[in-house]
Amino acid sequence: MRNFKRGRSRDFRGQNSRSFGRYRPNRSGGRGRYQNKGASLNPLMFVRRAVDVDETPYVPANSFSDFPLNETVKRNVLARGFGKPTAIQDKAILPILKGKDLVGIANTGTGKTAAFLLPLITKVSRDRSQKVLIVLPTRELAAQIQDEFKLFSFGMGIFSTLCIGGASLNIQARELSRRPNFVIGTPGRIKDLEGRRILNLGHYGNVVLDEVDRMLDMGFIHDIRHIISFLPKNRQSLFFSATIPKETKVIMQNFLVDPVTVSVKTGVTPRNVDQDIIRTQGKNKLEILHQLLIKEEFRKVLVFGRTKWGVNKLEANLTRRGFKAAAIHGNKSQGKRLRALKMFKNNEVQILLATDVASRGIDIEDVTHVINYDVPGTYNDYVHRIGRTGRVGKKGVALTFVD
Repeated sequence: MRNFKRGRSRDFRGQNSRSFGRYRPNRSGGRGRYQNKGASLNPLMFVRRAVDVDETPYVPANSFSDFPLNETVKRNVLARGFGKPTAIQDKAILPILKGKDLVGIANTGTGKTAAFLLPLITKVSRDRSQKVLIVLPTRELAAQIQDEFKLFSFGMGIFSTLCIGGASLNIQARELSRRPNFVIGTPGRIKDLEGRRILNLGHYGNVVLDEVDRMLDMGFIHDIRHIISFLPKNRQSLFFSATIPKETKVIMQNFLVDPVTVSVKTGVTPRNVDQDIIRTQGKNKLEILHQLLIKEEFRKVLVFGRTKWGVNKLEANLTRRGFKAAAIHGNKSQGKRLRALKMFKNNEVQILLATDVASRGIDIEDVTHVINYDVPGTYNDYVHRIGRTGRVGKKGVALTFVD
């Protein structure tokens, strides 16, 4: 396999990406709304050199020890290995601690989970009557927020219930009867629990809507409006989104009161992800993938396929070749999906194979490479996929197979 220069495709016939036709951006000049199907997406859209994030490092105004957080929370932050606050943490934690409503505009992987969990856990530690509702677009992301919550609240006697589809409603109802301070879940299941009178949304004076633009993309706008309609008028509301389209602004107006706005968004695609293409030119894609995966630098790899069947087949083929791989997609049970994510997170498998359902739900550190085995259907899908690497200031690589 040939080496390549940055900005050129990895080509198995010695050609480079310059042979493709010219890319014409949309009228706004951006790429984020390029919605043609994958077959017509110009491959030059997938070629971009990472910006050297070390050239202009963010210098936080605060340290975690400066924040008036609960002391146990601070110890848990140190145990988690956090150094300096990221930009979103530095700018959002104090306003949240002061009880302000907040709009956080941030790319994925900027550390916003801790930006809202740390002050909210502190708030509950000072007043155990406080209840917090956190709404997220996918089951996987909700489960990962639950894991983060457990780490940050360790030893404090503060509990949460995970409310997601694909898991036992009866078990969730039993856990909710114990009156946990935190409820973390997806819109559909939260709406269902409210409709069954199992979850009283009127008790939740602290609400987080996370990744709102993705929730709207996935068709949850009516569920979100339904949930908001049952919340108490006197509440603290936190709103996080990577973009603020028109529909999002409408929800913001009904959800927030005099909010503080914190924006740390740097662009459509992550600045610290090297993006390139691999031209297959009719060669066996599985063989090309094999040659990549045996390289030492491909330590933790997320591979995206177009179909559930294709992902299953690829998992079987890679396993037969001796690779440690697991797959997640819509036909897998929730338990199997969470187990696969856990194995990937804990480095028990090197490769996680997924359909686009996972691109909107995975928040795992240290993913070295994202490989688009199949070209994504839209440019927005591409952005969501490659956002799984190059997170929290670390560099990553995104490679896309094209014919």
